[in-house]
Amino acid sequence: MVTAPRASTPTLSVVALCFGGLAASLTQTMVIPIQAQFPQLLGTSPANAAWVITVTLLAGAVTMPVSGRLADMVGKQRIVVLTTVALLVGSIVCALSDSLLPMLVGRGIQGVSMGFIPVGIALLREIVPPRLAGSAVAAMSATLGVGGAIGLPLAAWIVQSGSWHALFWVSAAVAAAVLVAVLTLVPHVHDAAPGRFDVAGAIGLVLGLSAFLVGLSKASVWGWSSGRTLGFMLGGVAVLLVWGMAELRVAEPLVDLRTTARLPVLLTNLAAVAVGMGMMAQAVIVPQLLELPDATGYGLGQTILQAGLWMAPGGLMMMLFAPVSSRLMGTIGAKATLMIGAGVLGAGYLLALGLTSAPWQLAVASVVISIGVGIGYAAMPTLVLDAVPLREAGSAVSVNTLMRSVGTTSAAALMGTVLTSSTTAAGVPTEGAFSACFVVGAVAAFTGVAIAAFIPRRSTRHDVPVPAAHEPAVASR
Repeated sequence: MVTAPRASTPTLSVVALCFGGLAASLTQTMVIPIQAQFPQLLGTSPANAAWVITVTLLAGAVTMPVSGRLADMVGKQRIVVLTTVALLVGSIVCALSDSLLPMLVGRGIQGVSMGFIPVGIALLREIVPPRLAGSAVAAMSATLGVGGAIGLPLAAWIVQSGSWHALFWVSAAVAAAVLVAVLTLVPHVHDAAPGRFDVAGAIGLVLGLSAFLVGLSKASVWGWSSGRTLGFMLGGVAVLLVWGMAELRVAEPLVDLRTTARLPVLLTNLAAVAVGMGMMAQAVIVPQLLELPDATGYGLGQTILQAGLWMAPGGLMMMLFAPVSSRLMGTIGAKATLMIGAGVLGAGYLLALGLTSAPWQLAVASVVISIGVGIGYAAMPTLVLDAVPLREAGSAVSVNTLMRSVGTTSAAALMGTVLTSSTTAAGVPTEGAFSACFVVGAVAAFTGVAIAAFIPRRSTRHDVPVPAAHEPAVASR
């Protein structure tokens, strides 16, 4: 049976884990300000340089379910520490790199740190008193969006203030601070459930996910109907289907698909894909609109740093609305809270259709979108955690976080396709292409509302004690 001592200073434990989640999520956007310069900086082609971002997304996606299973087996605090070490090592490798190969190695190691977030969410339920658990999980969940939102202006400021290598040295320093905070402020919980690690399952999942996500992320470049795109995506799906059938026959699978198939978990994961798409769409669209020259007639002529600063309030709103989401869950339940969050997200995109004439207008729309993300992201882990036994919490939350990553990767590919399908004579996306992207974001968000509406409603409170490992949790209302 799990022994879960509460943290003697729960607030500091929450701060330490949220700080780590923020640091891990920053890896997704920290290189965007210098993305266009990588071919020159690393002496490579633009196509090869694009892998500097792609490899991090891939590493993060395949790491999350693996880290979740390992956390359930050897203890969540240990995996939190290991993923922080990965962020530290990866950042140092990148900081010392001047060519493509070591940069890709470092960025891949950085991507492993994304496993920190789902495992940290599951750990919070064990070390934080029940009265604080909802708010703590909500705050930790919000770091997924907050890190991406503030990463752009922070990275732009660092790069403009010094060498691009400084960006990774700062990341290494932050990782070192997180490591100290986790080791000193987060208690080691005796939550390990020793078992056999499914090596074959891990290999199958990594191969299938990697192939599918490579095809998805490169579809806007290769073409959706190209042989490479279809080969990677269909090949990935085929591997995942075989993997799924094999996992059902394994006594101790990497991912318990029977748990994942429970209706509350399944629908929450599908909603995560939709909300993830909604979150990522603005990250692709808004910076481009802000940075396009005034001469286009619809661009707003902002620098990279200015564009990042206009988007920064959105990241702040995600953080501020995480506790609001927690209070909503305590009043109306996590299901209704997720529906509200996705609805606000969709409304923000509809609002953006008419607010593109000035930077402040886009900032307002971005804030509304971010509020929806903050509310919705915070509700999803609660829905999952309330529907699974504690011994499966790490794996279950990791799969949910993976589904969000699938959504964000899908959005990036889809937005890229829409924007490149309609361009001006100068080769930049037309105003209509940006409007179409806003519509796609709204459709994704409202699809999330529709999916969430079918999540089973149960009359349970969200401040109930964490169930013991042998006790089945009650599905969230």
